[in-house]
Amino acid sequence: MAVGAVAGALATMQLQATARSALSPLPLEDMQQLAAVFDLVKRSYVEPVDEKKLIRDAIGGMVSGLDPHSAYFEGQAYKEFHEGISGKFTGVGIQIEMEEGLVKVVSPIEGSPAFRAGLQTGDLITRIDETAVKGLNMDQAIKRMRGPSGSKVLLTVYRKAENRTFPVTIIREEIKTKSVRSKVMEPGYAWIRVNQFQEPTLRDFVEQLKEIFRAEPNLKGLVLDLRNDPGGLLDSAVGISAAFLPKDAVVVSTNGQIAESRSVLKASPMFYSRDGSDVLAGLPALIKSVPVVVLVNEGSASASEIVAGALKDHKRAIIMGSQTFGKGSVQSEMARLPMPNTSLKITTARYYTPSGQSIQAKGILPDIPVDETAEGSPYAALRLREADLDKHLINGPEADKKDAAREKAREEALKKLEEANAKAKDAKDKDKPVARLPEYGAPDDFPLQQALNRLKGKPVVASKTQVERKADEPKPN
Repeated sequence: MAVGAVAGALATMQLQATARSALSPLPLEDMQQLAAVFDLVKRSYVEPVDEKKLIRDAIGGMVSGLDPHSAYFEGQAYKEFHEGISGKFTGVGIQIEMEEGLVKVVSPIEGSPAFRAGLQTGDLITRIDETAVKGLNMDQAIKRMRGPSGSKVLLTVYRKAENRTFPVTIIREEIKTKSVRSKVMEPGYAWIRVNQFQEPTLRDFVEQLKEIFRAEPNLKGLVLDLRNDPGGLLDSAVGISAAFLPKDAVVVSTNGQIAESRSVLKASPMFYSRDGSDVLAGLPALIKSVPVVVLVNEGSASASEIVAGALKDHKRAIIMGSQTFGKGSVQSEMARLPMPNTSLKITTARYYTPSGQSIQAKGILPDIPVDETAEGSPYAALRLREADLDKHLINGPEADKKDAAREKAREEALKKLEEANAKAKDAKDKDKPVARLPEYGAPDDFPLQQALNRLKGKPVVASKTQVERKADEPKPN
């Protein structure tokens, strides 16, 4: 009966799908096979199974088998996905990383409950309420620290500099993250960093640029920092590109199976405005001509690569750093699903730079390769790139082959990191932290200093070791 009922429903779906569009009808025989497996598992598994969970797992498996960036969301995952897009979430307000199984505070978000409670960079969180952090992964730790606005969470904190452990009770509230920050580095030269492309990013970007021009009305050079920016919303990337490009210049084109995925996006408000107004209208005219250097690295992905590719192809900026991540695909949220609080994020198109090049599994090549430090880029090989991900979209017949040189470099970098960690644990070095890269925007930020040198016409220390990772580049149809 179960098989018959599901098959009957599938037959109805097939007729509806055929009537709705010119796409191929549903493969009824295969769908009946799915229904038969569902029935056998339901009746024969060693323990009773939840029907809804079986269906959710089947959907999740179907989508996750496509590529690394397609996903099915429901419930809490759906909520967190939209929080990430909006730049708002409810929690304590800290940026974190994991260190030796503990949550380390990278930075408290200015004005947040954690900031007001006195948490500091470098603090280690050992317990969240009654749960020890050891044994939790980062996602589990984040979920325990987040919660309804107005609720309390007790954090047990170890502050190494003071060699003491103390409890902190924090009342959660809505946190609005800032994805853009900037500063004038020296007279005539400024730095602006985008760490993610969210809904407020373009407006925040414009406000930061206005502050820069108020401080330096005759700006001589600007560094746009997109290092380790994982991307985000396409319209925000188009808007930031449009700030520097002539009106109606092509920013990016997309091409996919459905008509909606085939488009050309230009430096025009119709492609980046959310409310019909032009948020870029108040920017000084100098922004269209001021010399620009864009900093990128292996962690610059997706929307970051769109901006870098557009400014590079239009010769509007010099790209410095290292070859980018190589995510040349566009994901769309399909929210029209029958169940509430569910959505499908699915890859619908490849994108192409203004010159028609796909960067899928390849990335944007810098005009001037620059290492992370004066001594090189010791840990760059540890960063995964698109071509390292399982099931990534292939960009040509040879693109899926393993890069032996990169695999060897990763092994060597991992060995160095393990040796550094072991050294730091020696008794004589127990208080000496493992060497870390400088904070972005700091005076000892080596790539930033090289970018400023380029803007000022001074010599630049270019990398002598970076090797291009190649991939064939199919043209759009």
